[in-house]
Amino acid sequence: MYFAKLGKRIIKSWPVYVLVAPLMIQLFLFSYRPMTGLVIAFQNWSPFLGIDGSPFVGLANFEALIFGRASMFFWRAVRNTLILSFYGLIFGFPFPIILGLMYHELAAGKFRAITQSILLVPNFLSEVIVAGILIAFLQPSTGVVNHFLVGIGILDSGIHFLTRPEFFRGIFTFVGIWMGAGFSSLIYLAALTGISKELYESASLDGANRIQRIWYVSLPGILPTIIVLFIIAVGGILGTNFERVLLLYQPVTFETADVLGTYIFRVGFQQNPPDMSLAAAAGLMNAVVSLVLVTAANFVSRRLSNTGLW
Repeated sequence: MYFAKLGKRIIKSWPVYVLVAPLMIQLFLFSYRPMTGLVIAFQNWSPFLGIDGSPFVGLANFEALIFGRASMFFWRAVRNTLILSFYGLIFGFPFPIILGLMYHELAAGKFRAITQSILLVPNFLSEVIVAGILIAFLQPSTGVVNHFLVGIGILDSGIHFLTRPEFFRGIFTFVGIWMGAGFSSLIYLAALTGISKELYESASLDGANRIQRIWYVSLPGILPTIIVLFIIAVGGILGTNFERVLLLYQPVTFETADVLGTYIFRVGFQQNPPDMSLAAAAGLMNAVVSLVLVTAANFVSRRLSNTGLW
């Protein structure tokens, strides 16, 4: 009975299913089918034996990550990933909200259009270009930042910021805000434009000033958007920007810069000999924990605000 009804719906709405079909095929081929390779996380995988011929070792790779030979560097990567993601949530997540509110309060004009365009530019630059610009700006002898700090007397001579572990987290967080705030602010600005102007007029008639209108009208109006984006951000806590870290970190900054993504890459491809099984186990743990986090965040959001991803 169910399949008969489903067949009738498909026949009735066949143009929609034709449009969706290429995306579903792509999703299956590049997202779901490769998941069969996760079995190597439970094997002592060898490229010469393949998945079928490699010996099954059960949870040995996970034990090595959590308690054994790889635990020290694995837990260091977990700690750095959580700290960098926490910095991104605390400092990076509110910034686009504030920016969107500011643009909403500004009258449409040249200043607003120019500044929005300037803030949007970094979003369209690749991580490689941004890393190159940053490295050039932070050079000890020729970098603009060192020249400025020496010029105003804060530093006696230029320093190499990217070889100092204590500076990496701040630099990484700043670059993340610089690249993403402009685009994210457009999402909140679009949500703000959907709020009825009558609410603002009513608040003004009741004597609310601009700050009060923002607090009691604007913020509640975009709260569902904030919650949804926050849930997505929580789900990506363990998915710190791999490309940016890989381009900016160095062995001397591993203590504060090595994250799960770079650890998995290094274990699976760079170390001698590479250990794909250990890397796959770390990647699987990362994915499972991310799924749990986003599910928990969605559950809490549903309970507190009746808003969520599903």
